[in-house]
Amino acid sequence: MNITFHGAAKGVTGSCHLIECAGQRILIDCGLYQGSREIIEENAEPFGFDPASIDFLLLTHAHLDHCGRIPLLVKRGFKGVVITTAASLELARLVMLDSAGLQEEEARYQQRKAKRQQNSDKDIKPLYSILDALNSLEFFGRQAIYGQSEQLAAGIQATFFEAGHILGSASILLQLEEKGEVRRVLFSGDLGYGGRAILNAPDRPPKVDTVIMETTYGDRVHKQLQPSIEELYGVINETIGRGGNVIIPTFAMERAQEVLYFLREGILSKKIKHFINVFLDSPMAISATQIFARHPECYNTEALNLFNEGKDPFGFPGLHFTRETTESMAINQVSGGAVIMAGSGMCTGGRVRHHLKHNLWNRRSSIVFVGFAAQGTLARRIIDGAKTVKIFGEEMPVQASIHTIGGFSAHADQTELIAWHAKTGNPKTTYLVHGEEKSMKSFAAKIQATDVRIPTLHESFEL
Repeated sequence: MNITFHGAAKGVTGSCHLIECAGQRILIDCGLYQGSREIIEENAEPFGFDPASIDFLLLTHAHLDHCGRIPLLVKRGFKGVVITTAASLELARLVMLDSAGLQEEEARYQQRKAKRQQNSDKDIKPLYSILDALNSLEFFGRQAIYGQSEQLAAGIQATFFEAGHILGSASILLQLEEKGEVRRVLFSGDLGYGGRAILNAPDRPPKVDTVIMETTYGDRVHKQLQPSIEELYGVINETIGRGGNVIIPTFAMERAQEVLYFLREGILSKKIKHFINVFLDSPMAISATQIFARHPECYNTEALNLFNEGKDPFGFPGLHFTRETTESMAINQVSGGAVIMAGSGMCTGGRVRHHLKHNLWNRRSSIVFVGFAAQGTLARRIIDGAKTVKIFGEEMPVQASIHTIGGFSAHADQTELIAWHAKTGNPKTTYLVHGEEKSMKSFAAKIQATDVRIPTLHESFEL
C-alpha cells in the first residue's frame, strides 16, 4: 500500500493524490494548477503516472483546482470510473466545460499573437477542448451518498462525508486491505466549518490511521462571520454614498451564492441603506446558483426553511444576472451605485478584469476581496499593496479603496482545522497538502500528531 502526491504538494492548487493497494490504483482529485504563468504551465507536464493505469478517480469537490485536469486525464488515456456526489457532478460539468472554453480561447489568442509576430509555423493547442471535457463526463459513474460505504474492489471501500466547503463537497475515507494489513486513510478534501449561511457543517471525521489534510489557512484565524457581514454592508454604504461602485471578485461556486444571500439579508433588513443595482456578471456563477436550487439536501436548516417556504435565498430587488458579453460590457457604463460580482475570484481571468480596468483607478470605488488569493495572482498583488498592476497589457494605478474580508472564506481556519484533526483519533501519520509551505509548517507545529509530513511533488510513501 502506497500513496504518492502528484499535486498540491507544498502548494495550494493542483490537488492529485494516488493510492495503490491490492492491484488497484485510485486517484483522489485531479485539479488544475493556478497562479502565475509558470505555475499554470505545469498543467501540461506529465502527471507522474500513466492515466490509463488508474482504476478509480474519487472527486472531493468541483473546484477547478480539484477537478480541472480530469478532461486532460481522459485525453491522455484514463478509462476508469469517476465517483463523486450528485451535486459535485453537476458543478464539475459546469466547471470543466467553462475551463475548456477558456483554454480554447487562450489558444486562439496565442495563435493570433504568434501570427502577428510572424511565427506562423507555431501550432498552439489548448490544454484540452470542450469536446475533451464532454468526453470526460462519460466516465462519471456511481454517485456517492454521504455516509454510505462504496465497495470499489476486493479489500477497498470508500465512504464520502460532508466537508461543508461547497455544495456537494466531501472528505473521503478509504478502508484498504492487502495481505492481511488494514489501513484507514482519510482525505480531508477542502474543509468548511459550522455556522455558514447555506451549507451544513462538516461531518465529524472518523478515527483513522492516516490523514491527508488541507492547510490553506493553516497559519491564520479568520475574522468572525457576523462582523465580516457588517463590514461588507459598511463598505457598500460608504462606497455608494460617495458615488462609486463596489467590485467583488467572486468565485462562482459557494462564494457567489453566499454573498448574494447576505446582500439579500442586508437589503431586506435595510442595513444596506441605499438602493443598489447588483450585477452577477458570471455565466458560470449564474448556472451554479441554479444548480444550488436543485440541491436543497445540502442546505442547513435556516436556508432549507427559506427554500421550503418558497422564498429564493439568492433573489432580491435590483439583482441582475448578466450572461451575455454585451450585457457585461454595458455594466462598464455604470459610473456609480452598483455592486458588481464577477469571476474569477483570484482575478486570473474572466470578466472581473474588465471591471477592475474601469474601476481600479477610481478613488470613489472599492474592491472587496472575499476569498483566498494564491501567490502570483492579480488579486494577491492588489491585496499586497501594489501601487500599479498590469491589466490587458496596460499599467493601471491602484487608487480604489481595497478591502479584504476574510470571514467569508469557504475554508476552515487554523482553529477549525486543528479541531477537525483532533477528532480523527490521533492518526499515526498526517500528511499536509494544499497550502503554502509556511502555512503547513505553522499548522504542523500546532497539532498533536505522532508523525507529520510535508510531501514534495511526486513523493511516495508506504502506508
